[in-house]
This record gives sequence, structure tokens and C-alpha cells, in this order.
Amino acid sequence: MERLYKPWHYFLMTFVLTFIFWGAGAYLSFDETSYIYLVFVLAGLFCPFIVCVFMIFTSKNSFLKKSFIRKLFNPRLINIKMIPFLIFFMPFSVVVSVFISVLFGQSLDQLTLSQGFSFSTGFIPVFLILFLAAVFEELGWRGYAFESLEQEFSRFNACIIFSVLWSLWHLPLIFIKNTYQYEIFHMNIWYCINFYFSIIPLGVIVSWFCIKNNKSIISAVVFHLIINLSQEAFNITQNVKVIQSFVLTGFAVLIVYLDKNLFFNKKESLDE
Repeated sequence: MERLYKPWHYFLMTFVLTFIFWGAGAYLSFDETSYIYLVFVLAGLFCPFIVCVFMIFTSKNSFLKKSFIRKLFNPRLINIKMIPFLIFFMPFSVVVSVFISVLFGQSLDQLTLSQGFSFSTGFIPVFLILFLAAVFEELGWRGYAFESLEQEFSRFNACIIFSVLWSLWHLPLIFIKNTYQYEIFHMNIWYCINFYFSIIPLGVIVSWFCIKNNKSIISAVVFHLIINLSQEAFNITQNVKVIQSFVLTGFAVLIVYLDKNLFFNKKESLDE
């Protein structure tokens, strides 16, 4: 079979470029007289998409171009039956986690809506950052990254490898002042470790959801955005987020178990 994708080229370029931009952003973020570091934060955020477009449109492969455009613009790929999961899954995981936390002395008041965001991004609205993260990450991850791993590995292994790489990709953010990752790293290192751990089951769930929607990038973007907003919408503590990581892991295991054919059967093609 012709090797359409170059996964390690993609991830190497994405990681190197992102780390360069975010490294510069980390250095500049401690200058309290300027917000120029946010330019580098945004540049790093765009890297998965930029590398995706570069690799697709310099490949001289018409299949890759048509596949990307189809996944991005064709709304008919979206499975209507998956819409309830899209809307309710992440908020439901928050509610379940809060109720479990009550057994450990936490309060149900955590289900009240938050009056603000848990971190600040200077003059750029936090909502805009969360929106851009969902859009440009998934344009790259679903436009090229995950598909490229499927070419090399079984679907289950591709999900796990992607999820680990996705988690590691966020690593430099702990060094950029005012980011969420920076804040929790200095609050308690275990909360920070939990953040990176939680990305792994989430990666499996998002990948499964995207596949169930015929690899629609639109569906992945919306799901990613709902995930981001659900984490900020309620007054949940970091302790609840630790519980939520285990809840998400349980859901990921359940999804893999109930949909074994999707994860373990031989794929007929890369662009199903």
C-alpha cells in the first residue's frame, strides 16, 4: 500500500515549531510591561494546522487534498445519532465527578455556574483562546495527525499513541506565565500531572467520536470546544478534576470494550 502520510515528519515538525514559539512565549511572559508573548502563544497554537496544510498541499497527492477538504467542509459526514453525546458527554462527566466528590466531603455547590475563567490571558478573551485551541488543534490533529498514525498502527494503538503525543505537546505551557497549566503547576504539581494524564483518555474518546462521525473535522472541533468550556463552566475544584480523570478513563475503557470492532478490526481504508 502506498504510504500517503508521513506521521513522524508531521509530529517532529509540529513539536519543534510549537516548542520554539512557546519557548519564546515563556521567556517573554515574565515581562509584565508587555503582552507580546501572547503572539507566540497563538503562533504555537496554530502549528498543528500549519504543518498539516504544508504537508498535504506539498505532497502532490490529490487524495490527501480531497480527503482534507471533504472532512473539513462536508456536514453530511456528521452522524445525527452522535449529537446527544456531543452535547452532553463532557458536562455529564463533570456532574458524575462532583457527585463522587461529595462522598469525600466536597460540596454540591461546585455545580453552580462559574462567574469567570480559571486563568487570564491579558487582552485576549479567554473564550477566544479556548475557541482557537479547539479549531486549530483539531484542524491539524484530524486533518493529518491521527490519520497518519492509522496508516502505521492498529486503530486502538493509533488512539493511544496520539493521546500520549497530544498530552506531551501541551508540556511547554507550564512555563508560560498566566496559562492554565502554569497556574496549576505552581498550585500543586499533582494537579498539573493530573491535567496531562486526563488528556490521554480524552484523546481516545475524541478520536472515537470523530471516527463515529466519519472523521468530520467539524464534529471534532465542536466536541473539543465543548470539552474546553465544560471545564470552565462550573465551580469545580482541582480535586474534582482529579476524580474526573478517573471517570474519563472509565468511560474510555467502556467505549473501547463496547466498540471493539471499531478499535481492533482491520481497517479497509484510511479515509472511511
